Amino acid sequence: MSGKQKMTPSEALVETLAAHGVTDVFGIVGSAYMDALDLFPLAGIRFIPTVHEQGAAHMADGYYRASGKHGVCVGQNGPGVTNFVTAIAAAYWAHSAVLAITPETGSLSVGLGGFQETDQLPIFSKITKYQAHVNNPARMAELTARALDRAILEMGPTQLNIPRDYFYGELECEIPAPIRIDRGPGGAASLDAAADLLAAAKFPVIIAGGGVVASGGVNECLTLAEALDAPVCNSYLHNDSFPADHRLWCGPLGYHGSKAAMKVITRADVVLALGSRLGPFGVLPQYGFDYWPASARLIQVDADARMLGLVKKTSVAVNGDARQAAQAIAARLQGRSLACHANRGDRLAIVSAEKAAWMEELATWDHEKDAWSLEVAKGSTYMHPRQMLRELAKAMPDDVMVSTDIGNICQVANSYLRFTRPRSMFGAMMFGNCGYAFPTMIGCKAGAPGRTAVAYVGDGAWAMSFGEILTCVREQLPVTAVVFNNQQWGAEKKNHVDFYANRFLGVELENPSFAAVAKAMGAEGIVVDAVSHVGEAFRAACDAQRHGKTTIVEMMCTRELGDPFRRDALKKPRRLLSKYASLNAPEFAQV
Repeated sequence: MSGKQKMTPSEALVETLAAHGVTDVFGIVGSAYMDALDLFPLAGIRFIPTVHEQGAAHMADGYYRASGKHGVCVGQNGPGVTNFVTAIAAAYWAHSAVLAITPETGSLSVGLGGFQETDQLPIFSKITKYQAHVNNPARMAELTARALDRAILEMGPTQLNIPRDYFYGELECEIPAPIRIDRGPGGAASLDAAADLLAAAKFPVIIAGGGVVASGGVNECLTLAEALDAPVCNSYLHNDSFPADHRLWCGPLGYHGSKAAMKVITRADVVLALGSRLGPFGVLPQYGFDYWPASARLIQVDADARMLGLVKKTSVAVNGDARQAAQAIAARLQGRSLACHANRGDRLAIVSAEKAAWMEELATWDHEKDAWSLEVAKGSTYMHPRQMLRELAKAMPDDVMVSTDIGNICQVANSYLRFTRPRSMFGAMMFGNCGYAFPTMIGCKAGAPGRTAVAYVGDGAWAMSFGEILTCVREQLPVTAVVFNNQQWGAEKKNHVDFYANRFLGVELENPSFAAVAKAMGAEGIVVDAVSHVGEAFRAACDAQRHGKTTIVEMMCTRELGDPFRRDALKKPRRLLSKYASLNAPEFAQV
């Protein structure tokens, strides 16, 4: 459509969505926006009804991260909209271009305490990049377009808040065209300084962050790394930001990441953080050592200027697109004498040796080494998590997308997940909410239907999200869910072991057969209790997905526990009141 035309506000909303390329919307049907919903099929927009609104927003997040297209969710005013909050916060920290359409109480009843009324803008004010409130029906197309544009421009979720009576009436308007910008590589002076620093570096190391994936810059990052022969580490939960089959790949930093990457980066004299905000959780000490090279000079490239120097002190800050910045820096290095070429052989030998040592350690790491885990593993007939994770990695299809939930085994999986193409790994990022992985992967499947979709989920998080099996079945969005059943909240139980002398409270879970539940809901269910059956069962589930079938693979695991993820936030307890002082007595010593 071009030029001003007469239409209803609902038509203005739907036509604007279509003009911005929106073809899928996730949500639960509600009377508040039903007039617009009625138009979706004619506009070529598929409405994907979910089981819960949190799942809808997670799906919108996954949809964007897998496809690069807007993820859109909509729900009933009041309780439907408030159910979005957790997932929109997760999308905020994932920098996902999600539009949350939030119908509101009618304009004439605001403040009267009517049915399903709440003030919906303050709730999202700190977890969105932009909020548009339709204060007049005539502005429906304008504000819808602005919310869609800002989600892309500001790299995060936006909110479109619409009084429910503003879907009706007549107006005359023009549907705005999308605004897209060329972000550029950054300022010339900062790029020159970055090139100079890299040219003088003797042991440069690159951290490839989420911005490399979002900008489509993996090849440019690879070209720059090869020009320097610089080893490359993935930033935390971005294992897909550099191909794992490349000679310069070292693996992910952060919680349960690659020890090889951490040992390599400790040697760096210059670190190039390409498209990474260097979040504090992603650079915490791991495996008993602080690997961040405190004396190294840091070049940080980020499209969001507010991230530059926020966590780590920078020597050079480049406010630019990761792909274009890598391109521009590589061009500046062409024909120059590079200090790192003089010791190239020694550096590559170190990288190769550290990778080989880490692969050997992973290949033989069959049990956790703390006394608690060794004790609970005795006599168990179930699978040891690391042995199981190794077999899953071996059976992983080349085209796979994997989402990981929050939980002990899911985080240990960070050591084993490797990818050769971008838009393949989807973590809950810094919001770290349980129940993330499964609905997010459903959204990924909707955004990239030709790829194999796999969710890694612990049993606690699975209980929060398994209802979305119905979405998979009803909407023919097949996903393979690998559920780690060790009948415990493992991450928190590890804190009880390390800090509270095995005084367990609230961490024991009594689960039904998740495979049986899946079958009752119309999916397939497989129980695996032996390592020798893991690969076969997983491959069968992925094959069933190619034939349109959702499968839940229930992995029966021992209760062994990896390292805790909040060691930085806990201390040994000290009790002063006499009634609690006995908790410090020797009989409460740890195993």
